[in-house]
Amino acid sequence: MGVSSSSGQTVNLRQKLARAQNRHRLINKPQDLQIRVRIIEARRLSGNNIKPVVKVHVAGQTHRTRIKTGNNPFFDEMFFYNVHMLPSDLFDQNISFRVYNSYSLRADSLMGEFKLDVGYVYDEPAHCILRKWLLLNDPDDESSGAKGYLKVSLFVVGTGDEPPVEKRDSNDDQDDIESNLLLPAGVTLRWATLSLKVFRAEDIPQMDDAFIQTMKEIFGGDENKKNLVDPFLEARFAGRKLCTQTIEKNANPEWNQVLNLQVKFPSMCERVKLTVFDWDRLTGNDAIGTTYLNLAKIASSGGEIEANSGESEVGFLPVFGPCYVNLYGSPREFSGLPDPYEDLNYGKGEGVAYRGRILVELSTKLEGKADKTVDSIPNDDILVVQKYQRRRKYCLCASFHSASMIQEPGEPIQFEVSIGNYGNKLDTTCKPLASTTQYSCAVFDGNHYYYLPWADTKPVVVVTSYWEDISHRLDSVNIILYITHRMQFNLEAFKTAMLAKVSDNQLVEVWLKLLNQFIEDLESFSTPELEGRSNLTTLDIQIKKLRDSTLTSIKDGARRMREEATEIRDTLSDLEAWADKLKQLAEEPQNSMPDVIIWMLRGEKRVAYSRIPAHQVLFSTYSEQACGQHCGKTQTIFLQYPMDKTKGLKVPVQIRVNMWLGLSAHEKKFNSYSEGTFSVFAELYENHAKVFGKWGTTGLVGRHKFSDVTGKLKLKQEYFMPPRGWEWESDWFIDPEKALLTEADAGHTEFMDEVFQNETRFPGGEWKAASEQFTDVNGEKSRNPAEFDCPPGWVWEDEWTVDDNRAVDDQGWEYGVTIPPADKPRSWVPAEKVYHVHRRRRLVRPRRRAALPAGAAVERRDQGDPEGWEFSSLIGWKFHRKERSSDTFRRRRWRRKMAPEDRLGAAAIFKLEGALGVDTEEKEKGSKADATKLFGANTPTVSCFFDRSYVYHLRVYVYQARNLTSMDKDSFSDPYAHVSFLHISKTTEKLRSTLNPTWDQTLIFSDIEICGDPQNIEHCPPDVVLEFYDNDQVGKDELLGRSVCIPMVKLNPGMDQTPKLLWHPIIQKGQKAGEALMAAELILKDKSGESDLPLVPPKRAENLYMVPQGIRPVVQLTAVEILVWGLRNMKSYQLASVSSPSLVVECGGQRVESAVIKNMKKSPNFPSSVLFIKVLLPKNEMYTPPVVLKVIDHRPFGRKPVVGQCTISSLEKFRCDPYVITAEGAMSSKMALMASPLKHVSITMEETRQLLEAQEKETVDWWSKFYASTGDREKCGPYLKKGYDTLKVYDCELEDVPEFKGLTDFCSTFKLQRGKNENGDDDPTVVGEFKGSFKVYPLSDDPGVAPPPRQFRELPDSGSQECLVRIYVVQAIDLQPKDNNGKCDPYIKISLGRKTIDDRDYYLPNTITPVFGRMFEMTCFLPQDKDLKISVYDYDLLSRDEKVGETVIDLENRFLSRYNSYCGLPQTYCISSINQWRDQLKPSQILENLARLKGLSKPRTEDNGTSLTFNGKDYTLAQFENNKEIHQHLGPPRERLCLHVLRAQGLVPEHVETRTLFSSFQPNLSQGRLQMWVDVFPKSIGYPGPPFDITPRKPKRYFLRAVIWNTTDVTLDETSITGENMSDIYVKGWMPGMEEDKQKTDVHYRSLDGDGNFNWRFIFGFDYLSAEQLCLVSKKENFWSLDKTEFRIPPKLIVQVWDNDKFSLDDYLGTLELDLRNLVAPAKTPEKCSLEMMDVLEIEAQKTDLAKSLFAQQSVRGWWPCSIEQDGKKVLGGKVEMTLEIVSEADSDEKPAGKGRDEPNMNPKLDYPKRPETSFFWFTNPCKTMKFIVWRRFRCLFIGLILLTIVFLFLAILLYSLPNYISMKIVKPLS
Repeated sequence: MGVSSSSGQTVNLRQKLARAQNRHRLINKPQDLQIRVRIIEARRLSGNNIKPVVKVHVAGQTHRTRIKTGNNPFFDEMFFYNVHMLPSDLFDQNISFRVYNSYSLRADSLMGEFKLDVGYVYDEPAHCILRKWLLLNDPDDESSGAKGYLKVSLFVVGTGDEPPVEKRDSNDDQDDIESNLLLPAGVTLRWATLSLKVFRAEDIPQMDDAFIQTMKEIFGGDENKKNLVDPFLEARFAGRKLCTQTIEKNANPEWNQVLNLQVKFPSMCERVKLTVFDWDRLTGNDAIGTTYLNLAKIASSGGEIEANSGESEVGFLPVFGPCYVNLYGSPREFSGLPDPYEDLNYGKGEGVAYRGRILVELSTKLEGKADKTVDSIPNDDILVVQKYQRRRKYCLCASFHSASMIQEPGEPIQFEVSIGNYGNKLDTTCKPLASTTQYSCAVFDGNHYYYLPWADTKPVVVVTSYWEDISHRLDSVNIILYITHRMQFNLEAFKTAMLAKVSDNQLVEVWLKLLNQFIEDLESFSTPELEGRSNLTTLDIQIKKLRDSTLTSIKDGARRMREEATEIRDTLSDLEAWADKLKQLAEEPQNSMPDVIIWMLRGEKRVAYSRIPAHQVLFSTYSEQACGQHCGKTQTIFLQYPMDKTKGLKVPVQIRVNMWLGLSAHEKKFNSYSEGTFSVFAELYENHAKVFGKWGTTGLVGRHKFSDVTGKLKLKQEYFMPPRGWEWESDWFIDPEKALLTEADAGHTEFMDEVFQNETRFPGGEWKAASEQFTDVNGEKSRNPAEFDCPPGWVWEDEWTVDDNRAVDDQGWEYGVTIPPADKPRSWVPAEKVYHVHRRRRLVRPRRRAALPAGAAVERRDQGDPEGWEFSSLIGWKFHRKERSSDTFRRRRWRRKMAPEDRLGAAAIFKLEGALGVDTEEKEKGSKADATKLFGANTPTVSCFFDRSYVYHLRVYVYQARNLTSMDKDSFSDPYAHVSFLHISKTTEKLRSTLNPTWDQTLIFSDIEICGDPQNIEHCPPDVVLEFYDNDQVGKDELLGRSVCIPMVKLNPGMDQTPKLLWHPIIQKGQKAGEALMAAELILKDKSGESDLPLVPPKRAENLYMVPQGIRPVVQLTAVEILVWGLRNMKSYQLASVSSPSLVVECGGQRVESAVIKNMKKSPNFPSSVLFIKVLLPKNEMYTPPVVLKVIDHRPFGRKPVVGQCTISSLEKFRCDPYVITAEGAMSSKMALMASPLKHVSITMEETRQLLEAQEKETVDWWSKFYASTGDREKCGPYLKKGYDTLKVYDCELEDVPEFKGLTDFCSTFKLQRGKNENGDDDPTVVGEFKGSFKVYPLSDDPGVAPPPRQFRELPDSGSQECLVRIYVVQAIDLQPKDNNGKCDPYIKISLGRKTIDDRDYYLPNTITPVFGRMFEMTCFLPQDKDLKISVYDYDLLSRDEKVGETVIDLENRFLSRYNSYCGLPQTYCISSINQWRDQLKPSQILENLARLKGLSKPRTEDNGTSLTFNGKDYTLAQFENNKEIHQHLGPPRERLCLHVLRAQGLVPEHVETRTLFSSFQPNLSQGRLQMWVDVFPKSIGYPGPPFDITPRKPKRYFLRAVIWNTTDVTLDETSITGENMSDIYVKGWMPGMEEDKQKTDVHYRSLDGDGNFNWRFIFGFDYLSAEQLCLVSKKENFWSLDKTEFRIPPKLIVQVWDNDKFSLDDYLGTLELDLRNLVAPAKTPEKCSLEMMDVLEIEAQKTDLAKSLFAQQSVRGWWPCSIEQDGKKVLGGKVEMTLEIVSEADSDEKPAGKGRDEPNMNPKLDYPKRPETSFFWFTNPCKTMKFIVWRRFRCLFIGLILLTIVFLFLAILLYSLPNYISMKIVKPLS
């Protein structure tokens, strides 16, 4: 499908990136989200006489609209869907719109549908789609065209989002559907078939229980453990799903089926979901694994590339493969228990293990329709796909350098590395490989963590595996990633330089380096050519094209930027967009190589994992850049717990591992990457048990004489065979394992030896020593305390003592009851009871490590037993070196070294495949052993030995942290950090109650041994990890977050680079929880010794080093002035209200406290308002410490609790130049006025012109002004022509208008917080507000220089003021519905201080966009009652009224602000009319106050007030009023001029603000918006002007009189008895929305030519809002509804022609729909009347004013066509002649008219229609029936019959009289 580059099915890349970023901004945790759907109207629905209803289904909720009639229904309904779920899950849900015909009860009543993803809407600008048309189609019949159009608006509202206001254009009703379809222009929706060929799968794990299988075995069946799975594949897309067949008992099924998904293309849904299920006969099917094919990545619209070349890039349809797709999910091991990680198999969360792969191919055919949805694949295709399955051997080697940061010791630890199934030690389907490290026990690092003591012998794992060779794909990915990483590294440097505000020249240098390197990389590293590569697919070629063209366009863009950029800082967004674009290009959909998975096992249990994409460690021969970024390099990896609910709160282990993955053909290349020498050993253990004091093999229960490390597998030395290509190098020798010997004291400096003394008795008897008198805590046998000896290097601290600091009695005993079969109690209690039979007490003896004498070498640990035995008291993991009397088991390790036959160097280790040897005796016996035992556990062990290690010296500079989370109840934390580096950790100082700690500490780690080449360490240094904790006196310290800092490496100490302190984010549970300012340097030490190290930093205390000069920030003496105005809304603390608080300000180690407020209730302002501190602050803004405000309450008995705190992180916005005098510090406007002596102000409003106003009220009201200001020209009438004022409608809160700076110019409001984050998510609770401000400016260091003038002076009086407040509430927009019908019944409730106004009587029923038009007047005292709370409630008759939402206005800020926000300034000074001046002061007085405030001289006026001088400028009235209309309401010129000058000063104009409503039910989501404004007037100045009248407009009553004169050409629907075509015509009419007022004419019977004569009048009364051009319909929705609902509906008339049937349903013959605002001009004669008339309107409505409003024309007469639908097309159903007339209520009284032909039958008088004589009803008119039906039709028949009768009679008489005549003739009696 070639689409021109201007349009495409996907949005172009930049928008797509914006999408991805948009989505990342939402935190990935369940949260409140809202989808709003507004259904506006539908057009061109198919069908006759339908009643459409729309059903919208989102996220499991369905809403439906009201039922309407006709083919173009108008709905205008809004639905709200509230969900609480993960955003990522929500974005995959789709919104489905379905239009049903509500008449039909049949299943086929679905008329059309449309679907799109919620994510699609979220990705649009502002997360919404406004007033777009959707094309409806039939979901089943893809050949059919459009089934109609639906106009909708969609919004997705997330936390903090504000949905935009919908603007309804005036020509909205006639808008062109095609140009406003919800699809990019130029793309038509076409049906497409996505053919998904599913060939086969492999490596599917066991899913069914082996129980049945075992039964079969018992009866001689064969064993087939691995095939216990019955797989089938399900594909889902856009709400459809298809499944393949199920193949039973097969782990490698071959389905060979094609699934044909029919979809509309381009699709609004993005992903095809493929899930493999295991079919279960009885229970539900289990998911095995899920994967997605993302259409956006396997298709392109061609609009992707922003190439200005003018040639259109041709895109490509979705295409994929043939290629394997890997499945990931829960661990493979099968257990009959429920799987805790089952969700992973449905694709939720990151899969933790490989679960097989499927071979699929996807192609797309347009327009075609597949015969079957599921079909089998022809054999040719199966043969073609064979070549894509060619495997090559890959080798993976991982050497583990360190494993540290283990949180708690436990069973020994082992690591397993696997890729796909290869290397998974619990999977029996592959050869065993050396894929696991040896077990080793964790050792304490002496401070906080544990580590594995590998020293210089590092474990190595080797995995060989077989995969398809897709190097051509992965090489491109790695090259693009290489360019991206280099670019991002430079980009970070550029951002840091901008943050640090370096000089422009330096910034240019950094920027140029970035661009030059970027352009050079793009030029020199190209992606590999595809010619001749195996495994090529169509998608490969298309992606290559796409990548090349995109890279070229980026390169050109970068060159242009380098030449043309002017403002460097603005280029950041483009650079970031390029980096994101590159990242997207590097995504490879066809990546068939599974990820490498590293598992940590404790004992046999899988604990934690990490997934590493294979391409990151893949070696490539193409170029160095094509190798993975970690190939052959050491990388640091944090493992994670599977499905970790706490999102990485705890780190299971941090490992450093060096991995290399390459084709076996290239394995020689590995030699250049490997470090150290590899050695390979076979090993086995010799086991002994102690029986009757002798060691021997007799007592080994369940163990073998020689076994593996677990003791389960029997081995013998003679059966070991080296793998192919290897040979023995030496003989078996004894080599004790160091890493498994856990001495409990390893790594500790202090240790407690403990032993429990046990006694028993018979119930009620004496206590005696137990049979095992001394045991450990678990009851296992231990030594007598006398046998414990002090190990070398340790000294005893004390003698053995009884530990009574536990739940024990005063002798230290605890008691228990033994419950058989156990021989020890399970639980212990401290009090003795008669029935207790067992007691024990704990004996402890502390020892500590002895200090070494100076200069003595650290002696190596004693080697333990000379014969290499290790001892244990029971068979398990815990072994020790020295024999103790309690030991019953011993073992020793034998090893034998192997060497490769043909010395290949390090790469030889890749030849190790298979196990080394197995006990063949067992095989001979023929017993079925477990397969894992047979082969797995006995693989050779590989290790890497480093002959020399280097010694390094590390310094970590921890300066400070900011914005930590508060963990304690007092709103603070007591933070400290554990700093971990490899196997050493140290802890910083613990600070008290602060969230912004400054440690200023250098941690010195001396003599760290690191193996490996220093050059490699320089490239990939180990991370320094800081874990921040909150120190708690009671309980466990809580983690505040974790931060990682990469040290700067110095290989020779003479390097003069110093590390820079930088902010590193602190991450907790995957979210940012603060930042830490730190740096680290790692210095390689020479052999010679200490001399070259940097100087030791100065000490602050014993062992506390500060951060040295040169690294710590440079400081400057700075003045901080604090305006402490007052405290507001303080919540009570510990049940007592805060009564006499003071404020403490802390900054940079300095502290200052304000005076105490004596009585919070009377005056919440501080008595003295300015504090001053001098502090040393860093010159660099980047390092500035935050300011902390604490409110302390002074309570009885000297208690001073902290009742609230606030952290201000940046002082930047408060910095100022102290010598520039500003008006800011001076008084606020209103206050200045009060300080001036009071003259009594009287405002005289002239009483004249009353009449004028009354007349004007008709045409112009306040709403005219409002609509004129919002741009609704039609609704405002003649208002604008009169030259009246408009006001400013702000789309947001007044506080959010940028030019008014949040009205905090006098003082800002800071939220005070308290307490711990209880629930772990949102902010701590807000407990009050502090009003104040800061000024920060530098001071000179020279004490002789006079300090600059103070900034805050001349402050207003801080006493309280009585004020009059007027609240005008205009209307609400999109309220959240509260009733079941999707509406609510809103009313307003206002509270101010202790007063509340409840407007419940004026509730507005059933609406979510109520027009309130209410004004409320209240009085209050500021600052006590500063918070004005305006709530909207939903009225409920029976239940409690629910709050919809509320908004709070800080009146004090409005009052104190110098922007005059207490009362907005109108455009003109009017003394009458609706714009009458409403302030207390005239403009001239306000201007005088402003001059005083700014320190200027008074304004002077001249020329009768038509010119004025202010602030050195001259103003004249003419310059303001030249082009303006001068009307009679204006006041005197001087005041007008003063007002014009005031309006030029940036003060708040007369306005309406839009405030968002919030509720506690969804605290972050908008519940709707309220348009309103507030005026505040202090009473001390006098009474303000009259308030505005904003009562809503009332609709006017109109009558539509429609006279139906005649019809013609009506379809003749019936055939009469006599065979004529005829119809009994009547006409029905109504106005939509008022269906109950349907009216019918009488019937014109037996129309034989389609003509009907009626002369019948319809009269429809309706309420019309002429301003909005809509009818207002009030009616009860259901008979049980309490209130009438108001609907606004366009005024339309629907006329239908019907055929009357007495004994069956009437037949429908045609319909006509006329919009009265937009009337189709009728035809003058019936001949000219045709269906084309109706289409003209749709086409030309935009161009000319053909469409006339009936309201303007008053009356129209003519012919209109009726249409009916036949076979999907509209055909003519008849023509109607009508007169349409609109009459207002007053006119209708003057010119009355009756319905039909009833009295008063006048205006015009309707005569009985002159119908042909043939028009009558047969039943009631038998004579006419004879005359017209019988005679007309059958007269020949009648005449014939009469003649026949006559003839017949004649003959009869003849026959009757003939015999008589004849006999008379014969006899002749007379003669």
